[in-house]
Amino acid sequence: MRPTPMNLFNDRIGRTRAITMWDFSWLERRWSGAGYADIPRALDELIERGYDAIRIDAYPHLVSADAHREWELPPCWNQQDWGSPALTRVRIQPHLDAFLAACAERDIGVGLSTWYREDRTQRRTHILTPEQQADQWVATLRAIDPALHKTILYVDLCNEWPLDCWAPFFRPTHDHTSGNWASPASLDWLRRATDRFRAAFPSMPVTFSTCTVPERYLDTPLPSVDLLEPHLWLANNSDFYARVGYNYERFSSVGYENVAARAEPLYRADPAHWQTILRERIDLLARCGRTHKLPLVTTECWAIVDYKDGPLLDW
Repeated sequence: MRPTPMNLFNDRIGRTRAITMWDFSWLERRWSGAGYADIPRALDELIERGYDAIRIDAYPHLVSADAHREWELPPCWNQQDWGSPALTRVRIQPHLDAFLAACAERDIGVGLSTWYREDRTQRRTHILTPEQQADQWVATLRAIDPALHKTILYVDLCNEWPLDCWAPFFRPTHDHTSGNWASPASLDWLRRATDRFRAAFPSMPVTFSTCTVPERYLDTPLPSVDLLEPHLWLANNSDFYARVGYNYERFSSVGYENVAARAEPLYRADPAHWQTILRERIDLLARCGRTHKLPLVTTECWAIVDYKDGPLLDW
């Protein structure tokens, strides 16, 4: 009999961990000065900051096609300080194994996820069924040295399911809105994908991370996941961005110009108001975890969503 999700997760993790998120930056930001050119140093600095776990992109749609091929990726933005701001080329293996090995040496656990990065061949659009998605993940884990599997804490089959930007292959009919993970079509996809993945890796915790409608966790049956991975920010659970004038501009500086001019004054004028909104959402997610008796992992949080180092942004 398969262990309960809580026991399965606790057996693998072994302790409470402080987890952060390096998305696809761990592989794509390797030019000089970009932060990940020296992975051992980056991991050592991570430990200095108090972290002992990371969630990264494992590129399953590319690994399952050819883990050692060089893939050409267009940028998904040029305004952010994560990922590549320009056209780049990546080869996932042997870099993925090397990254996991470096983490294992430091007792850093790794959650594997994917943002389904666009490539020139449009591999992500080849996913037509949840079974195909699960099979790509199965192939990805089999492409990783089995000795490194103990370093993997869990598998997140899709980052922020099912946002159009990260899961463009998910196109159900009448009940689809971007990010509506609680729709019947979405829940059916989740069940089929997680069941297929578990058949190959029954001892590996599996989930889909989300960033929308966290309140739906309270009234939605969740037989398909071994943990909750909701992403929560003050900015996208309030009218903060609307009042700042930030609209997730990916290739225009106007969004960050508005953040630099308006965000800090807005927050400083009434910090108790914004902190109360955030605290209530955190309490909600804690209740969701208790309600479903599922472990709670949050790798993306807590203030504004989009950020970068820049003039007037040091706050």
